[in-house]
Amino acid sequence: MNFQSPAPSGLPIIGTEPRHFLPTENLGEAIVGFRSRDERSRPFNLLRTQIARLVASGVRVIGVTSATPRVGKTFVACNLAASMARLPDLKTVLIDLDLRRGSVAERFNLPVEQGMTEYLAGRIDDLSEIAWGVEGQELTIYPAAVRKVLSSELLAGSRFQELIAAARAMPEQAVVLCDLPPIFANDDAMIVGELIDGYLMVVEDGVTTAKQVRDSMRLMKSVRCFGTVLNNYVQGFTGDDYGYGYGKGSGYSDYYN
Repeated sequence: MNFQSPAPSGLPIIGTEPRHFLPTENLGEAIVGFRSRDERSRPFNLLRTQIARLVASGVRVIGVTSATPRVGKTFVACNLAASMARLPDLKTVLIDLDLRRGSVAERFNLPVEQGMTEYLAGRIDDLSEIAWGVEGQELTIYPAAVRKVLSSELLAGSRFQELIAAARAMPEQAVVLCDLPPIFANDDAMIVGELIDGYLMVVEDGVTTAKQVRDSMRLMKSVRCFGTVLNNYVQGFTGDDYGYGYGKGSGYSDYYN
């Protein structure tokens, strides 16, 4: 696999050969995006196609966020990255920018002791030191170890600006997905939003309210929203041959098996 990505002099290099690799059998149970024959990967494959169209139009750096915690934004970000990594000739990078409560490492079952916080704080100079890969997959992950830090200051610093510039300097066929903190948690998502191409808003059926979505998008008004992702939606589709239901009657169970 060719992970090397050129970057202008003075910028960090994103997507280099990861220093650490996770065997596929050690992946967390929540990561289904790599499994093309698993029916649970289907919604991420559908979303992947829409994101690939954005990449073809010039979009490079995409945030994944939510209004509030615990509605599945990291679950969506990780599985979307896994699904996109299966596309030929596309370099996929996943960066955990939820510096205070990052859980990308937990989702992938990565034994992370240092990550993006240490890089942005200047304690690590080489991104490859914190880069993880999954054996046999074209995906580079930059996780974050949970820390009590002044995250807004780190994300507003020059190191982060250089990181985004390096992301834009990657080869044409590349996408960088950033798992952001919830919008209401602090101003981190708004700070990052000013530098990226746009974001996906993850909402959970029966949990996220319409007011929370409206207020979140108002706070992010200067940032392009590519769309919303409805997580945990089961009503109305289960049993429908063209639905997203995962039960025996969904039609897709028999297809994938």
